[in-house]
Amino acid sequence: MYTSRPWTMRQYAGFGTAVESNARYHQLLNAGTMGLSVAFDLPTQMGYDSDEPIAHGEVGKVGVAIDSIEDMRLLFKDIPLDKVSTSMTINAPGSVLLLLYQLVAEEQGVPGDKLNGTIQNDILKEYIARGTYIFPPKPSLRLVADTFAYCRTEIPKWNTISISGYHMAEAGATPVQEIAFTLADGIEYVRAAIAAGLDVDAFAPRLSFFFVARTTLLEEVAKFRAARRIWAKVMREEFGAKDPKSWMLRFHTQTAGVQLTAQQPEVNLVRVTAQALGAIMGGTQSLHTNSYDEAIALPTEKAARLALRTQQVLAYETDLTATVDPFAGSYVVEAMTDEIEAEAQALIKRVFEHGSAVDAIEAGFQKREIESSAYRTALEIDSRERVVVGLNRFTIDVEEPYEPLRVNPAIEAEQAARLVRLRAERDNDAVGAALDKLRAAAHGTENVLYPMRQALRLKATVGEVCHALRGVWGVHAPRETF
Repeated sequence: MYTSRPWTMRQYAGFGTAVESNARYHQLLNAGTMGLSVAFDLPTQMGYDSDEPIAHGEVGKVGVAIDSIEDMRLLFKDIPLDKVSTSMTINAPGSVLLLLYQLVAEEQGVPGDKLNGTIQNDILKEYIARGTYIFPPKPSLRLVADTFAYCRTEIPKWNTISISGYHMAEAGATPVQEIAFTLADGIEYVRAAIAAGLDVDAFAPRLSFFFVARTTLLEEVAKFRAARRIWAKVMREEFGAKDPKSWMLRFHTQTAGVQLTAQQPEVNLVRVTAQALGAIMGGTQSLHTNSYDEAIALPTEKAARLALRTQQVLAYETDLTATVDPFAGSYVVEAMTDEIEAEAQALIKRVFEHGSAVDAIEAGFQKREIESSAYRTALEIDSRERVVVGLNRFTIDVEEPYEPLRVNPAIEAEQAARLVRLRAERDNDAVGAALDKLRAAAHGTENVLYPMRQALRLKATVGEVCHALRGVWGVHAPRETF
């Protein structure tokens, strides 16, 4: 673990325009972060351009607005993509943003085999907990498998998926539910890739996972241990993986945003530190620590720097990196690991009693289970059975004033103007022909990422590419869970 080098300190950031986010990335790199993690705004996450009516009021709000290759160039201006590792939290249009990143890298003279990073690309958890899906499950799984195959050839060091329990936990999942539903999704992705003709040991070493770290430190350490045990067993016994790298559960962790409070926000610094300790002692490969003001607004520059400094203190001023496994032999943690493992395996079995993880999603199983857990937690907080410092105990009468970071509302008009110029200056006939080729590939069995790349190179927008696929594959209509 960390005796030779610490975990990757990868701080999640992105807001407003590509220029503003680029400035924040340079600040983080100068402060000592080891990798970038890109947050996209909701229109980008849903495959819409900034000038579409449905995007009104959301442009640049919870992440950066990326409409075309021009925005991606600005986002990574003066950042050497052969020397930095980049994670992108993007799912339904994950392949689109990955290709834009690759195209910008090529313009820097960086070939695909020199790129390192991760796209989240985990569409199944969107149906369960988060909601930024576009297409129905089956074509979405095809797009994931096409991305696996494309990256194996074109971007071989890229982590093609980050199978995420974090968002389920933020929606209310317990630790057992978090790892059970995440690993069930992972099994579904492996099955889809094998069905598409890929050899398990050719793609499994590039799979990665994404979990939450809560303040219940010992339970979180046990959760991470149980998840590793289960995944290794599944990969060996169900899928016959021979490469030990295929058995590994490599994961990124983010501290629990849902546990942060807007009341007495400085207390969140303590919460985040406790959460980070659980992730580190649980063996995370990569960590994002939340800023103390995230329950109020996008982090200020000072808050983002303090979040990074939290990791640096833990890495360089404590002795956490002096031993491979600080909880080895702990009776409490080993017993908790056994318990969580058994409960998670039983829950995975219940998922696949529906037939597949997708069938369970379509039946609303995972969503119902998580919503029930969230409701129980809310009742416990309301009754003060579960203490939240500053919220239901140890409160103060008057909160200190706080000036949040605000996104300039003019960003939406600026992005729309950029799109007008883009469409006026590009070769629209060539773009139209490239989008036709993308539609033809989507109708057939060809890997859609190759015609998609050409369309994006010709300055097709994120929205235009996603609309082309919507026209072939349709959109997902969720089933009510109650």
